Amino acid sequence: MLVNLRDITAVAEQNNMAIGAFNTPSMEAVRAAIDAAEETGYPVIIQHAECHEDFMPMDKIGPAMVALAGRSSAQVCVHLDHCEHLSYMRRALEMGFTGVMYDGSMQPYDVNVANSRRAAAMCHDFDCGLECELGSMGARENGAGHDADESGAMAIYTDPDQAAGFIEATDLDILACSFGTVHGIYKAEPKLNFDVLTDIRSRVNVPLVMHGGSGVSDDDYRSAIDAGIRKINYYTYGVKYAGEAVRRTIRDFEAKEADSVVYWHDMTMAAYASMLETFKDVITVFANGAEPLA
Repeated sequence: MLVNLRDITAVAEQNNMAIGAFNTPSMEAVRAAIDAAEETGYPVIIQHAECHEDFMPMDKIGPAMVALAGRSSAQVCVHLDHCEHLSYMRRALEMGFTGVMYDGSMQPYDVNVANSRRAAAMCHDFDCGLECELGSMGARENGAGHDADESGAMAIYTDPDQAAGFIEATDLDILACSFGTVHGIYKAEPKLNFDVLTDIRSRVNVPLVMHGGSGVSDDDYRSAIDAGIRKINYYTYGVKYAGEAVRRTIRDFEAKEADSVVYWHDMTMAAYASMLETFKDVITVFANGAEPLA
């Protein structure tokens, strides 16, 4: 069932849970995320990030994401992640995406507000939910940008004093905020600032989003959810584990026979199986004790 970003995060609000939002730049990832939602009974968000365009064009994967979401027994939002160009966002809207994120976090505040308002007007025409970001997590989704240390100390925390004004000025539906997570692999334990998150939540009435969510401890997930996080982006560690599963598959074949043939589908099946188990695990953690909804 294809659902709107506003509706799926409203479900999370009612149940004090977070929805797992998985970047899915391959059919194996799309299948794994939707199958995980169907098997666990919880909603899911499948995402395409603009920075993934080079190795999986949205024009190729997007229609498949929308079609498979519509045919699923689970509640599925198809979301555009970290879009920095409104022309690219327009393509996603016309394709049938039910959620989009305009990311102007690296722009001056006034520019971020102005472009976020333009994004909101575009989304209104398509009845699509809008996510925007205030603050910065240092490294970009694709690893570019200024350097952040392993704990996120170079990140620019979302200013709680700005948050309410930003929401009112932009007409967004959900807010991505920075409170200590970073994109990519953590080389040290992340240090999340829950005081920032709690302060933001006390001033706004929209669902909050955690980016850089993979690699965080279960306890920190639960604390973030209790503080108001309703969408958690999870990608890096899911595909890292899938890569390790592929490596094990190749080694297992070679251990049986030095010149054994490893077919491409052997690797894609291993990656799918790994992502399915990972996504099921984190979806259940993000449910935060809520009963399955389907």
